[in-house]
Amino acid sequence: MGIVRNIIPRIIRQYLELETRTIMARSLHANRTNGIDKNVWVEFTQLAAAYSKVNLGQGFPDFAPPKFVQEAFCHALNEGPMMHQYTRAFGHIPLVKSLAKFFSRVIGREIDPLEDVLVTVGAYQALFSAFQALIDEGDEVIVVEPFFDCYQPMVMMAGGKPVYIPLRPKDTGAVVSSGDWVLSPEELASKFTPRTKAIVINTPNNPLGKVYKTEELQMIADLCIKHDVLCISDEVYEWLTYDGAKHVKIASLPGMWERTITVGSAGKTFSATGWKVGWAISSGHIIKHMKTIHQNTVYHCATPAQEAVARGFEREYEVFETPESYLKQLPAMLHRKRDKLASLLESVGLKPIMPEGGYFITADFSSIEVDFDDPSCKDEAKDARFVKWLIKEKGLATIPVSAFYSPEHSKDFDKYIRFCFVKEDSTLDAAADIFRKWRQGQ
Repeated sequence: MGIVRNIIPRIIRQYLELETRTIMARSLHANRTNGIDKNVWVEFTQLAAAYSKVNLGQGFPDFAPPKFVQEAFCHALNEGPMMHQYTRAFGHIPLVKSLAKFFSRVIGREIDPLEDVLVTVGAYQALFSAFQALIDEGDEVIVVEPFFDCYQPMVMMAGGKPVYIPLRPKDTGAVVSSGDWVLSPEELASKFTPRTKAIVINTPNNPLGKVYKTEELQMIADLCIKHDVLCISDEVYEWLTYDGAKHVKIASLPGMWERTITVGSAGKTFSATGWKVGWAISSGHIIKHMKTIHQNTVYHCATPAQEAVARGFEREYEVFETPESYLKQLPAMLHRKRDKLASLLESVGLKPIMPEGGYFITADFSSIEVDFDDPSCKDEAKDARFVKWLIKEKGLATIPVSAFYSPEHSKDFDKYIRFCFVKEDSTLDAAADIFRKWRQGQ
């Protein structure tokens, strides 16, 4: 009996080990994750944490949101037990009402708060819900380059095929502004096929800072209407425009409300990116499908954050277009920071493309004469190698712009890097010290 007692546990253990090996030998990951695992933010954030003194790579403010939304958040937390519980799944009632009221005035049509608005966990989830709800296997999605890097994997996870078209600098000599980067009408028209389901635009653009003019948006709108195509318009930087550039919502153009999903962000609007409150605004016949994805993924967004954003928009509605509006004060402050950083970049021979909007300056580093060819990263894009040199040798973190392009076009634009200027003056002063030492050959 003793022998049997010893043998049986051994047999069971061996069986379980064999079963475990069999299970682990099976492919664990879903095919939809193939080819989308690499992420520029993970790699360069880790590198910046290890080497850099100043991080101008990631796009978030290192200053506080305005006091009125901070106070609204604190008030919400102390308002009673229901502020700590679930609210309406598709958006806290006070928030969807505030958004509908505010943007009805902006877009020039009545927005139904319950049918036309979906509140999401940041703009990221609004984009994810749009692609999952509206893109089917084999659908083509036109993506304008440079693009925020989540568009490509989100299209692919939905089973769609990204079709890329780059903004290109006008062939008129020196490029000094993001407004000098344009779409070719003929090239854009050629991208529309019977399989095209949607086009994705980002205005103001990240990383370039381009703000699309009305005539550029009309060209896109005409093609969308002609080919019965949806438009997903990422407008998270809509209030951050400079030098007289004016943000225009493509959904406000004739025939576009019914086919446009406009994505917005409280994080960018109120300088509170960690709150992760975003939204999608569209016709109810589109939003209802996005609600299906939302209710079966995150289901719900944080109640007190939504309450605070609702109060922020109520306040902004009352002071809209006045000097008291944060939506006026923030771009004025950032305009000065943009100009300061541009001057610093020029001081070391970088050539900034002055952004008309957004958080970032893209700069051409092709005239910089330094040896940044590290043998350990010889197969990487030129801008990625330069950024790694900049982080390791100068202690300044940035992001390579080729990460915002498809493989087929990235080599055409690998002489650019992206800097974020939405930082405290002390952060920009620390960057100025790095540039000063760089100029002096240190």
